[in-house]
Amino acid sequence: MNQVIGKRIPRHDAVLQVTGQAQYGVDITRPGMLVAKALRSPHPHARIRVLDTSAAEQLPGVAAIITAADVPNNRFGFTHVDQPLLAEDKVRYQHEPVAVVAAESREAAEEALRRIRVEYEPLPGVFDPLAAMDKGAPLVHEERGSNLAAHLKIRHGDIEQGWREAEVIVEETITTQMVEHSHLEPHAAVAEMEPRGVLTVYSSVQRPFLIAADLGKILQLPLNRIRVVATAVGGGFGGKNEISLEPYICILALRTGRPVKMVYSREEEFQATTVRHPYRVRFKSGVTAKGRLVARQVEIISDSGAYVSWGASTLSKASIHAAGPYRIPHVKIDGYLVYTNNKVGGAMRGFGVPQLGFAYECHTDTIAERIGMDPLEFRLKNIIEDGSVLPTGQVLGKVALRETIRQAVERAGWRKEGVAL
Repeated sequence: MNQVIGKRIPRHDAVLQVTGQAQYGVDITRPGMLVAKALRSPHPHARIRVLDTSAAEQLPGVAAIITAADVPNNRFGFTHVDQPLLAEDKVRYQHEPVAVVAAESREAAEEALRRIRVEYEPLPGVFDPLAAMDKGAPLVHEERGSNLAAHLKIRHGDIEQGWREAEVIVEETITTQMVEHSHLEPHAAVAEMEPRGVLTVYSSVQRPFLIAADLGKILQLPLNRIRVVATAVGGGFGGKNEISLEPYICILALRTGRPVKMVYSREEEFQATTVRHPYRVRFKSGVTAKGRLVARQVEIISDSGAYVSWGASTLSKASIHAAGPYRIPHVKIDGYLVYTNNKVGGAMRGFGVPQLGFAYECHTDTIAERIGMDPLEFRLKNIIEDGSVLPTGQVLGKVALRETIRQAVERAGWRKEGVAL
């Protein structure tokens, strides 16, 4: 007999939360703990000519300062290992970190940041992904020879045949904006070396095992010497899906032999963490006069920002969903991931699908209006059904979309003459 379905199940952490007993990242403290702060670039694109920490190192209360030279493996990434933990020869987006200080207090750490001398040579930047794709655009990563980080293709049927079958062709470009996660709790973590030689990290993260694996690669330590403890998470939404401040405090803890804590300010959350990728989506759809979709071409241009992070996997999901939940025999989809000098795009709820869902449903309304058909009737005529084949070749088994729409319309009390559900 089922003990779960249809029953209210108490949340195991509800009492801890409402009584203030839940421990979030910002709540963790340790005796003798140092405070870490990062120095960030004021320029979106510039060469680092001088980075001098000597004056800051002499300041009372400063325990250690790290730069790129202190990172055992100064590269990380998921599909593209292209991002330095601390900038080396140049910075590629505004507020990219170049040094991190550990001190006895926040005030001492902030004063040390002011005493670090950095000389920059500003470079031309590129902030529009379309402009970044042009020949002759400033290169974010010169060694690549192009700002194109990835190009994904999906082909289904014969798109040229689809255009010949179409009686009406509708073209439209839809854009979505950059979105910050804005979780209530900022990124916060504490790192300390235990007597048994294990580096323990308490952090407000969503994927502790992934964080541990990335730390092992950056620190060049075996995983049996790294322990990541996920604290209570005061909101994440994908923004705490990848490493951020954890490697800084780990290196500083190893350097000083003391616990080190770092908490991002609200300003740093907006300046230095990942965001939802802005997309530019171009649609070209072919439809018969009776409202049957026969062809769809989609071009997605994703602004990756300065590094790829989760951009390729996000674009992959977006491309898979780009045609929408419709039966279309001829489909051509191209997804472009483009480097710019903007903030780095990362994981956020839906991994690229919300951008496309918004875009293709707006486009669906445009097509219905263009051919003079009710938008619900147009959807019902074209939605996927049992046995439908997606542009990827996936054959669908049981599809409840028509019934879902029917119940939604019924519960909303919507009726229109001539539209059969």
